[in-house]
Amino acid sequence: MYNTLRNIVKEYLVAIYIRLSKEDDNLGESESIQNQKILLTKYVKEQGYTLVDIYIDDGYTGTNFNRPGFMRMLKDIENGKVNMVITKDLSRLSRDYIGTGEYVEKWFPAHNIRYVALTDNIDTFLDNSNNDIAPFKAILNDMYAKDLSKKIRTALHTMQSEGKWVGGCPPFGYKVDPNDKNHLVIDKVEAPIVKRIFDMFASGIRINKIRDTFNNENVPTFSTTRNRNFTRNGSNGNIYGYWCNTTIKKILQNRLYTGDMIQNRRSRLSYKYRKIICNPKEDWIIVKNTHEAIIDKNTFNKVQQLLPKQHQRNDKKELFLLDGLLKCADCGHNIGIRARRANGKSTTVCNYYRKYNKEFRLCTAHGFDYDTLERGIVHEIKKLIYLVSNDKLESEILKKYKNNNTLDTYTKTKQKLEIELETIKNNLDNMYIDKLQNKITEEMYQRIQEKFNKEISLKKDKLNEINEYLEKINKDEDTFNTIKKEVLEFKDRYPTRDLILKLIKNISIHEDGNIDIHFNFKELNFIYNKRDA
Repeated sequence: MYNTLRNIVKEYLVAIYIRLSKEDDNLGESESIQNQKILLTKYVKEQGYTLVDIYIDDGYTGTNFNRPGFMRMLKDIENGKVNMVITKDLSRLSRDYIGTGEYVEKWFPAHNIRYVALTDNIDTFLDNSNNDIAPFKAILNDMYAKDLSKKIRTALHTMQSEGKWVGGCPPFGYKVDPNDKNHLVIDKVEAPIVKRIFDMFASGIRINKIRDTFNNENVPTFSTTRNRNFTRNGSNGNIYGYWCNTTIKKILQNRLYTGDMIQNRRSRLSYKYRKIICNPKEDWIIVKNTHEAIIDKNTFNKVQQLLPKQHQRNDKKELFLLDGLLKCADCGHNIGIRARRANGKSTTVCNYYRKYNKEFRLCTAHGFDYDTLERGIVHEIKKLIYLVSNDKLESEILKKYKNNNTLDTYTKTKQKLEIELETIKNNLDNMYIDKLQNKITEEMYQRIQEKFNKEISLKKDKLNEINEYLEKINKDEDTFNTIKKEVLEFKDRYPTRDLILKLIKNISIHEDGNIDIHFNFKELNFIYNKRDA
């Protein structure tokens, strides 16, 4: 961990990086944001360096690098604003030993960054023994984070086993007891709404009717009662201030409303990764009668029997030829196919429109006769089959496709890169012989070797990209020939669902009835789109 580029730096432009997580509270006042700032700014001033900025991540774990202050610092480094990074110690940079090694030993040197961990006496531009033991310090920091995570998880499970609330935001209908943060009490605004949902559903009113009633009456939702508008236009399609079927169903399924504490339903994948996974029911921690119930157990059990079972509905549904392939061209959501009525008719409907009702004007129905739509799409596929079966026409179209590709350019670039790589390797071998013969110094060789290795790495990466592209072209041609054989089998027959799924990625339907077919194979897309050109 000794950077040989140190001599070319004339002025040090310093980034002070400070991190403190909630888990570090037990380490004492010395780790506080203020004390880290005082210590590091004093050091920068004493050394006569130029302080560019102070980057702070308060309350962020050191087991990953997804921190706003750290990412902002990296951006400034890439923009050339910073050439030196200082932290109080190595653990402030990270407690992930793999990530620490990547930044300290690879990323920082690649960007000519001098890194200093002050109290650990680590300085990547100095040749000292502390740099050599830095990887071991990083491993110890990682082990500390892992051990701390185990202790916290054990403490949380103990509290959960005692029936104490250790979650974040309480479920709709409850709030945290102001006198005991580990106890839930009824929220007088939200609880009557929860009770009304259960009463309406138990009396035979369907979920979508409850949704419409609540939306028409402007009944407060979770986001409005708690002033949380983060769900507006979210990825799940929910709209701020409006009730949806999923929210109501989750409330109806939550046993916590009976006074029983249900916890450990979800957990993080590991102490390093923040991804949340659902735990199997046998791992849930359930403690009965820990808080005041909103719903009695008899009503809750009755509701569970009445709740629709999704798999039962799917078993009865007709599987249409285009099931799961239809997309709304206007809002991007799926288009569903309604079950056939008594007259045998089936229609399509935009799921986003159906979910939020036409009064919210989020989309239009896109309601078309399904059988007419299917016949139209099959007709378009027949056109494609005709183009593929016409060897002369196919050849002319594919020739245009090949000409539009950069296949020749990629091939020539590959040959050039292979020659350049071989030249660099030969030069490196010659330099090594010169070093052995004392024609150049060790320092000169190390500097040139580092430069050559960077060039080799960049050219190899580019070569790998080109090889992957060329392999894909060859694979595409083989796949196309295979699909062509399958397509021709249906020249005089009606396409099967198996063939449809092989050929088509999705079908976009516009409000005016126009359709766009997107095939799984790019050459088919090219042939289809150029059929009239």
